[in-house]
Amino acid sequence: MATTSLWHIKGRLRDLIDYVENPEKTVPKGTGDFFNVFEYVRREDKTREEYVSTINCAKPIALQQMILTKKQYGKNDNYIAWHGYQSFKVGEVKPQLAHEIGVKLAKEMWGDRFQIVVTTHLDKDHIHNHFAFNSVSFRDGGKYNYSKKEQQRLRDTSDRLCQEYGLSIITRPHKAPSRPVWLDEKNGKPTRYNVYRKDIREAFANSVNVSDAEQYLQRLGYITDFSGKHWKIRLPQYQHFTRLDTLDEQWTPTYWEQHVGSRAYYGSKEAIVDYTPYMPRSYDKYYTPFRYTRYIRNLYVYFCYELGIFPETQYYEPTSPYLKQELRKLDQYTAELDYMDRHCVNTLDDLYFDRQDLEDRLNDLTAQRTKLQNKIRRAAPEDKVVLRKRKASLTEEMSKLRKYLKCNYTIEEHSKHIQETLDRVTANEARVDGYEVPQQTIYEETNMTLKKKERNYER
Repeated sequence: MATTSLWHIKGRLRDLIDYVENPEKTVPKGTGDFFNVFEYVRREDKTREEYVSTINCAKPIALQQMILTKKQYGKNDNYIAWHGYQSFKVGEVKPQLAHEIGVKLAKEMWGDRFQIVVTTHLDKDHIHNHFAFNSVSFRDGGKYNYSKKEQQRLRDTSDRLCQEYGLSIITRPHKAPSRPVWLDEKNGKPTRYNVYRKDIREAFANSVNVSDAEQYLQRLGYITDFSGKHWKIRLPQYQHFTRLDTLDEQWTPTYWEQHVGSRAYYGSKEAIVDYTPYMPRSYDKYYTPFRYTRYIRNLYVYFCYELGIFPETQYYEPTSPYLKQELRKLDQYTAELDYMDRHCVNTLDDLYFDRQDLEDRLNDLTAQRTKLQNKIRRAAPEDKVVLRKRKASLTEEMSKLRKYLKCNYTIEEHSKHIQETLDRVTANEARVDGYEVPQQTIYEETNMTLKKKERNYER
């Protein structure tokens, strides 16, 4: 089983030339992986000789030859190259075979027109090939166009070569999650998909039949579609469904029909969204359903209690899937709350005032640094050392202010998100209990407010 991907490297020809002429020069931002491929070519001690191959160029001067091709046809900027990989299943292939397949794939895909470097990396659990090739053809000066048709041709060619060598291929491809989500999934954090998996297991384990399991998920707030050969669920805030057999390949309708109720000990258990028992009653007014508040710090505090972050010594965990996946951001929420405490931010007005102050200070420091830079240009060599230290100090202070400013803007966005998340929980509870929340008054005072307050008072 091999996966493939390809992406462009955007930059300038000058960056390529600088890197070739001065290997100690900093790699241009965003092109590190691409230049690492050539680092393997130039410094063969980083990999074995047989795992580095070039096509239509010489190994020691591959990058220089690509530069000459660009100069020849006068195509010096925008996409400077293309970089991709072919990654194999762990333990399925040896390095020599992986490299052989990689070279064949590169020749079939780009070997008739482009200069290519192929390297096989052994530094991960999964062996993988890297491809780096010129964006400009040495044969006709045309630039490579990576269309959807080319993307499919790359996958099909890779699959065909894998089958020829007796390797497995992906039979049910699906879009992979983003890398941050993938890392959180790997570490067991409550991402959307991990929350889905936990709730699905609980639904089928505690239900006596498929219909009860589906109703259980619906009471939690999911939209379900258990028709056809692929059962699907989603939460209302997401546009697309997620298939159960994507979350776990064995979760087919046949599997669940055979396993539902096998561990059921509650029968058709009610899905109850409970609230933290540790929240002080005085905090009840910190959140009003379906009505935005300007007291954003209070809203953050309320939300942290509902997530089980406050108080630190409690053992409460939320049951609502809307809240569960928010636990992935708990470090961010607590950091933003710390920011509000340090900057004395209680309301949106305080946040805007603090933002204006940060922007004014940043503009002032920017002007100071510009004047200092002009002085450095005209200063004597012995004075430049002192001036550059002052400039570095200003740059460091500006960096801190930019971080504060970014946090300030994020707090405004998250305060709206927190309100809407709590509203979804409340609206779902209303629906389960037979109440209706009119769309035209979703952020106005409704009978749900009284219902929420009564529940909070009881705890």
